Amino acid sequence: MSDGHQPPQQDIAALAKGGRTNFLGFLLRLLARIPFLFIASRLYGAPAMGRFASALVMVEFAGMLATLGQKRGLAQRLAENDAPPANVVGDAVLLAMSLALGMGALIWLFPESMYPSGNFTLADTLLVLAIPGIALGDLALAALAYRFDVATTVRARSVVEPWTISIAAGAFYFIWPSSGLSLAYLASVWAATGVAVFVLLRTYGLPHAWKPRPGPLWQIARRNIPLAGADAVEWGTRKLDVFILRFFVGEAPVGIYYFAQQIASLPQKLKTSFEPVLGPVITRSVKDKDYAAIAKQVCQVGFWIGAAQIGIALALGIPGEGLMGLGGPAFVAGTAALVFLLVAEVVASKAVVSEAALVYLARMRNLWISLATIALQAVLTLALILVAKRMDMGPMYVAAAAALALAIALGLSSAVKSRVLTRILGHSIRNWRWGLAWAIVPAVAVGVAVTWLPEWAELAIGIPAILGIYCYMLWVRAFGPEDRVLFRKQQPGTEVFA
Repeated sequence: MSDGHQPPQQDIAALAKGGRTNFLGFLLRLLARIPFLFIASRLYGAPAMGRFASALVMVEFAGMLATLGQKRGLAQRLAENDAPPANVVGDAVLLAMSLALGMGALIWLFPESMYPSGNFTLADTLLVLAIPGIALGDLALAALAYRFDVATTVRARSVVEPWTISIAAGAFYFIWPSSGLSLAYLASVWAATGVAVFVLLRTYGLPHAWKPRPGPLWQIARRNIPLAGADAVEWGTRKLDVFILRFFVGEAPVGIYYFAQQIASLPQKLKTSFEPVLGPVITRSVKDKDYAAIAKQVCQVGFWIGAAQIGIALALGIPGEGLMGLGGPAFVAGTAALVFLLVAEVVASKAVVSEAALVYLARMRNLWISLATIALQAVLTLALILVAKRMDMGPMYVAAAAALALAIALGLSSAVKSRVLTRILGHSIRNWRWGLAWAIVPAVAVGVAVTWLPEWAELAIGIPAILGIYCYMLWVRAFGPEDRVLFRKQQPGTEVFA
């Protein structure tokens, strides 16, 4: 791969290829996630899902912290470092594994941090073994994304991981039903990490003349603290609601909320999967101080993500009762939470693409904005939950209040981060085009019409119909020539990927 900055059209082409691959990954993940949710809700039940969700808050938080912001920082280190790439990756992996094992041991000693109700088995505590797997897998995929290998991310995260957890959850229900969800998750994490590490070794090879160096590792850790803080806050905004809810409602409502969260988080996977592709492209523009190119890249990806998420939110939100009903009659009460969570993902897209540039241009300002966001979310969540409880609303209305707080906090974060990036670049950051309205209005009309159909038809016919009319109008009314490159393969000789 060339060290020089690529022409703007090739940068957009790189982002487009990543976008095409990741959209396929999103569809595969959607298909694979539904069996797991069906198995978990119908076989294990809402209380078991609630205990599982409570434990994941701690495990995934530790796994994310262990990477110490290197999912994004690794691209910059590979671009700037003269050392062999395999050695740079080796330093990153050693640092992450040290942190992951330390945090895993700490959580193992205090399992009540995962299961505050005290309702767990010895097998449930094995979930801490997923922490090093999460960190190692994230770093391996980030290193591959630097070489514009997004296909491995799709295979690992959208095929191997979700299908493994679905199959394992079904099998463990008959072998070890009390801890089946935890063991299935553990199996899925390490299966996906195994795929990522195999391709990483084939691509980068083993480090040469490399040995652990505590001094440089400490420098990496210090440099990445702002990135790690931003990652922790970004992750925390998606999990703070569950963390707080488990102290106000029982395990069953938390399980229903988790079910809704898993459906609503599918658009988030589409959004965050762009980050490894956007990072290397932006780092090259930052190196050349080409702020106009950065603004163009952020706006382009922001529009693609925003447009896709609006369509997905409409397709999943309008027939929301039918989707939640897949878990059983009790799960329909989580429809309001599902709608607010989908809205939150739509309004958050601008913050995510803005942050992709801010982490390189204004790390500390981005971190302070992120910290203010999660603090605001915590206050809003507690306030709205207490209001809902004071009004004697049911537990799922309390859960919906937490989802509403998330949507408000993320919306404000998007506005502030895009404004800061606009001032730094000297170019406006916009991902809304009025052409989107031409796609939204008919999609809503079709969605309202299909809600009159039986539940099976509402899902089987309604979701494809909403997406179909939305995509057609989007193509005709909102897409320009640069947007259509997202669906056009590169001609031979113009390929930009290493």
